Amino acid sequence: MVLNLLQWRSLSSSSLLKLTPPLFRFCCTFPFTNLSTFSNKRFMKKSSKHNPITQKATNFLRLFYLCRNIENLKPLGSVLIVRGLMRDKDAVAEFIISCFHLDTPELALSAFEGIEKPSVFLQNLMIRRLCNHGLFEDVLYVYLKCRVLGCSSDNFTFPFVIKASSALGAVWMAEGVHCVVFKTGFEENLVIQTALVDFYGKTGRMRKARLVLDMISQPDLVTWNALICGYSLNEFDKDAFEVLRQIRMMGLKPNVSTLASIIPLCTRMKCYDIGKSIHGFVIKSGFSSDVILTPALISMYADDGNLFVARNLFDSASEKNVVIWNSMISAYAQNQKFRVAFKMFQQMLQANIQPNVVTFVSIIPCCENPDNFWYGKSLHAHVMKYRLDSQLSVATALLSMYAKLGDLNSAEYIFYQMPRRNILSWNSMISGYGYNGLSEASLAAFCGMQVEGFDPDAISIISILSACSKLEAILLGKAAHAFSFRKGFDSNLNISNALLAFYSDCGQLSSCFKLFLKMALRNVISWNTVISGCVHNGDTEKAVALLHEMQQEECKLDLVTLISIIPIFSMTENLIQGMSLHGYTIKTGFACDVSLVNALISMYSNCGDINSGMSLFEVMPWRSIVSWNALMTGYRYHNLQNEVITSFCQMIREGQEPNYVTLLNLLPACSTLLQGKSIHAFAVRTGVIVEIPIITSLISMYARYENTNSCLFLFGMGEKKDIALWNAVMSAYIKTRNAKEVVTFFCELLHARVEPDFITFLSLISACVQLSCLNLSNSIMAYIIQKGFDKHIVISNALIDLYARCGNISVAKKIFEDLPSKDAVSWSAMINGYGLHGDSNAALALLSQMKHSGIRPDGCTYTSVLSACSHGGFADQGWMIFNSMVEEGVPPRMEHYACMVDLLGRTGQLSEAYNFVEKLPCKPSTSLLESLLGACTVHGNVELGEKISRLLFQLDPKNSGSYVILYNIYAAAGRWMDANRVRSDMEERQLRKLPGFSLVEGNSHPVE
Repeated sequence: MVLNLLQWRSLSSSSLLKLTPPLFRFCCTFPFTNLSTFSNKRFMKKSSKHNPITQKATNFLRLFYLCRNIENLKPLGSVLIVRGLMRDKDAVAEFIISCFHLDTPELALSAFEGIEKPSVFLQNLMIRRLCNHGLFEDVLYVYLKCRVLGCSSDNFTFPFVIKASSALGAVWMAEGVHCVVFKTGFEENLVIQTALVDFYGKTGRMRKARLVLDMISQPDLVTWNALICGYSLNEFDKDAFEVLRQIRMMGLKPNVSTLASIIPLCTRMKCYDIGKSIHGFVIKSGFSSDVILTPALISMYADDGNLFVARNLFDSASEKNVVIWNSMISAYAQNQKFRVAFKMFQQMLQANIQPNVVTFVSIIPCCENPDNFWYGKSLHAHVMKYRLDSQLSVATALLSMYAKLGDLNSAEYIFYQMPRRNILSWNSMISGYGYNGLSEASLAAFCGMQVEGFDPDAISIISILSACSKLEAILLGKAAHAFSFRKGFDSNLNISNALLAFYSDCGQLSSCFKLFLKMALRNVISWNTVISGCVHNGDTEKAVALLHEMQQEECKLDLVTLISIIPIFSMTENLIQGMSLHGYTIKTGFACDVSLVNALISMYSNCGDINSGMSLFEVMPWRSIVSWNALMTGYRYHNLQNEVITSFCQMIREGQEPNYVTLLNLLPACSTLLQGKSIHAFAVRTGVIVEIPIITSLISMYARYENTNSCLFLFGMGEKKDIALWNAVMSAYIKTRNAKEVVTFFCELLHARVEPDFITFLSLISACVQLSCLNLSNSIMAYIIQKGFDKHIVISNALIDLYARCGNISVAKKIFEDLPSKDAVSWSAMINGYGLHGDSNAALALLSQMKHSGIRPDGCTYTSVLSACSHGGFADQGWMIFNSMVEEGVPPRMEHYACMVDLLGRTGQLSEAYNFVEKLPCKPSTSLLESLLGACTVHGNVELGEKISRLLFQLDPKNSGSYVILYNIYAAAGRWMDANRVRSDMEERQLRKLPGFSLVEGNSHPVE
């Protein structure tokens, strides 16, 4: 029974499957000859009524249209082979078309393999169908096979073969096809020429693409579009716009394809005004609803930060396909609107739009913030649901997300589960290790990548240079530099900037400058890197010079430049320069940036203009924790402890959570032990107690209140391999005058194999000063020389002071004279040493030498000189030095006034001393008045002694020393009743005289 066509088409798949065996038997018994006759419609129309065989043949060909799956199609393919119909092009063509219709190109290829000599028609059919299915390798295989079998090609063959070659990057194949085109005379075919323009453009050979186009007598809009697309892909932006201008001049109207290539150019070049004009042209031309242009326009407005227009474009799209959804999700992600991007993704799923690879590659990076961790987990689940986890780009995005979130176990699992890896996945793993501080693992991954046969690219080199910077692996970094040079990456600007950063971070400024000067092209990042390197390495003069040079080369300063350079203006004399930079930030519109304002607050505070810093802080629309810390640091720098506490309270009221830097500012401002303990408790509660700077600051706070037990407890909590912890506890014992404990801790430090630094030695030297032990001092100095710390001028200055105080002025003098360079502290320490030894003439002579050497004496130097004059009784010289200090612009401090009072008191000029005290611009200190009271004792001036005593009793009523001195004055004058009255006052106030002690050295150890 033969069914008519309508009956065949009405059959279900299951019914058709049941009919397959009898159909197969029917086809095998039918005496086929040549079906091409029956495929002729006119013949079938005339003979179907009179010839039953023709009707049967027609029904067989119609069977191909009825096949609904591969199981239906395979028996028909077998019939073609068994009945010898593979030579019939129409039958084979119908079979091939059915194979592709059922998405089984492998069956079509198998059938094509059986054709001994394929015709041009079958070749073109096969190539076109394969190309449409994206099977470009099979396209080239079929083409080459046909060439071998002697099958010729025509103008329908070449465009598809060229397209496949372009997709595979098979340049040799396409160029060979180009030669065949010339040989066979198809070089003037417009479709083939357009395909060649497209190929050369997509493979980066723009000169050849232009040459091919110029050879076309009348190129149409499609050909011009191919050239514009090539220019766009290869970032020849100006050339693309020039071609667009030529198109308009020729009277051709740009179509959707033209605009689809031009709009991304506007985005990349930041030519948003041109892009908006093109948008207007799109609307005018009636293309506004086009599904190709809408995503491009959304991306352009998103890049401009105009999410309002981008969203309007999305909402007005009549048909929202996956590409439009992806562009909107990417727009939100690009503008840091992560939660909105997630919401868009949810709406996309609710609209039954299935996400693709681009969707997940766009949205997964939104989860690289710890706050979005669970969103990332959810997206990973969706990736698994849609079976896209095997897609390399999606897996790489997930790998990068987990690495940024610190979940390296998940990142490594994804990496090692990848069926195949590319350079991008290796780079993500390398940078992931580096991001999490595992620089050695990053280096190992870099080596593993090369072992597996992947050549490092620019991103690989940049990642590995970052790892070398963190490890300070200079040799490895230089090896990476050599590798990049050998691979031809030396002209890559990003790699050059990464090398600059590496050399800068490792303190190799000479190599950094050498590379910088060799760079043919520099951008603002290059300048910022070298300027920042100079700042971090203390070469502020070079940083300023580079800043001026940068401006001369008309390279605009950006936020990073300003934030890098502002910290160098930290002295009072730099205030004008800092204000100039502030003016520049206002002029360029950077003044609203929070990070920049924070830097300006610090600059004004460091330059002594705390009021300007406060004004900037008060007008900030939004303040970060760094803003509060900058202001509080400024207050602490100016000893405005109450303001520090007030700012902290205000910060808490405004809901700002303090961090450990806040507590570091707060601890020195504590006026009571209870406040310090409260901060300690807060640090424990918030978990910041684990930070070493907090522990060391707490130790310093407890040391101020002589609570050594708490200091030891905190020391026990910290990481013993950190030298800062040892320095803190040693400094605490110095403050509490437990010098022996300092020496003990130093010995423990050495046993723990912790390397001391110069701060350690400064604490140790201070302990030796307190112990006045010459033998110990000699041992410490020997160890310092052995470790090479004697080259530090700070250490040498401390040693000068140590030996001067220990009585060995000759060694102090030798250390001073052997200094390769001397600063103001060096001169001050030596002058003070001469003063302590009573050699006032030598101290005054050294002051003259200091001035002749070009070093300006500071306040400490004048304190040492005035003290020396006091010890030598040089009243006239003392007055002259004090007056010259004022004339030279050094403001007198309390210690200078105290030295002058002591000098006048020692020389018996008590009235002048008292008059000097009365004229002081500030309230006199206790030590100053005690010095004058002591002079009254020596010179027997009872009346003045009584006046000074009354002032002292008001200033410090609990100081027993003042009462004792007054008692001695009365006793020396024979006024025993007054002396007994003073004793009675002491007893009423429950004051006791502090016992004195002497320190002598016995058996090489200090003994009290």
